Amino acid sequence: MTHMAPVILEQPPLLAVRPPETISMRTRDGVRLDADLYRPDGVGPWPVLLLRLACGRRTAMTSHYAHPRWYAARGYVVVVQDVRGRGTSEGRFRPFEAEREDGADAVAWAASLPGSNGTVGMYGSGYAGMAQLLALAERPPALRAVVPALAGWDVFTDWATEGGAFRLADAMGWALHCAAESARRLEDGAAYRALLEAIRGLPLDDEIPSRPRVLRDYARHCHYDDWLTTPGPGGSWDELSPRHALSGGVGEVSVLQIGGWYDPRLTGTLAAHEALSAGSDGTVRLLVGPWDRHGVTAHPGMDGRAPSDLPSFDALQLGWFERFLKGEMNGAERGGPIRLFDVLEGRWRDLPALPPAERPLHLSSDGLATRRGGALRDDAPDDAFLDVLVHDPRDPVPTVGGHAVPDAGPRDRAAADARPDVAVYDTAPLTAPLTLSGQAALEIWVEADAPSFDVSAVLSAVLPDGRVLPLSQGHARVEPGGEQRPMPVALRALCATLPTGSALRLSLAGSCFPAYPVNPGTGAEPGETRLVDAQPITLLIHGGGARPSRLLLPARD
Repeated sequence: MTHMAPVILEQPPLLAVRPPETISMRTRDGVRLDADLYRPDGVGPWPVLLLRLACGRRTAMTSHYAHPRWYAARGYVVVVQDVRGRGTSEGRFRPFEAEREDGADAVAWAASLPGSNGTVGMYGSGYAGMAQLLALAERPPALRAVVPALAGWDVFTDWATEGGAFRLADAMGWALHCAAESARRLEDGAAYRALLEAIRGLPLDDEIPSRPRVLRDYARHCHYDDWLTTPGPGGSWDELSPRHALSGGVGEVSVLQIGGWYDPRLTGTLAAHEALSAGSDGTVRLLVGPWDRHGVTAHPGMDGRAPSDLPSFDALQLGWFERFLKGEMNGAERGGPIRLFDVLEGRWRDLPALPPAERPLHLSSDGLATRRGGALRDDAPDDAFLDVLVHDPRDPVPTVGGHAVPDAGPRDRAAADARPDVAVYDTAPLTAPLTLSGQAALEIWVEADAPSFDVSAVLSAVLPDGRVLPLSQGHARVEPGGEQRPMPVALRALCATLPTGSALRLSLAGSCFPAYPVNPGTGAEPGETRLVDAQPITLLIHGGGARPSRLLLPARD
């Protein structure tokens, strides 16, 4: 049991729940927002839980959470609201644009509902998590506790791009869902049918893979073209992002963030925890478990089975709300500010802060890292080496596991690492267990025979049984004239204990498709790049001597 789950010595009897009611409110600019209301059948009053959804309130996000009736039976008024332009709510949906003001208006309205005691908590995952953070920026007085899950912090770097590359599969998949919902609301049957078909099989083999015809034909139904073409960071992206909106802190609201090792927005979740901890007068906690973006448990471990004591999102946030909305001394906030799940050892680790990437491992090779592999070693090689890696756009290195959509999770990437267009560097087999908890980074001396190129880096555990399980990953796109020597590649944080006999592996490639678009080598924007435009790119990976490429791992804990 994690320390953030509640300690309930005596479970109170469950309450009967009234039939749901559909209710509406008006935003400050007059737009009607519709919601479903679930209330205990009793005298009350009770705290209110507010869930604001872009995916339709009738689902009540039961893909991630218990049905609202479950919470109502435990003494809460639950409001599940369609955000502007979704479900049956009025207005036009433009991702994140109205969630700051609309969210604050919804909190004040929810606090005034019959049966409410005037205090509000918010929950939800993904977009609904970002909606909580944006509502916080208005500091609505009734809002006392939030539990954003798998949400991120900055729209440009957590939702649209990573390392300068467009998040192709992730952004396209979500855009298709948004467009389909818009088409449904307008009763545009032809568009809805075409978009549903594209959802079931992403049209990545289109003439323009990053801007397929179905999204060109129905661009009016979603935001995809704006995301694909608007430069960043900064500018209009800041107006959408909690990172910018919450620069002044969050006051006394208590925040429990839930992150996932296989969620593409984890890096933003970690950045949010650091910023919120520095700018909050309330309790701020972070928990990162073996979840993907859908909240699904994915535990590679030594036996491949998920731990039996892993708390559900419902148990975590119910304990948080009982503590900070009802005042129950259940210990939900006890322990340190950060708790990380060790994905190989299958246990939780408490940290006061994320250790930085400080411990170096140097790349070493005889020039055949794409054939028989190179090495990771403590000392830098005296002699320089050169590994040559050729990226062929007709057969790009595929996305396999880690956080990258569409194949996120603890997937075995042994077959991908055996490809001749992937350079691998391994440590010697470990003579004792090695725990890595914290940040990781890569500094690599690399050049290419094209104005633009990509570097995809994956840090994995090579287990004694032969499985190669990704622990951390980073992707970087170099635009014309943007080379840095050495080139930094930001890897994601990790928490894993490698067993004796295993090894640590760094894999380098020129693509990770379809998580990110294939780089054509020309410097052209993804939305302007046709399949036929892409050319092979030769990458030269240097190390040793005056150009020591190195991996940086968390300091020993």
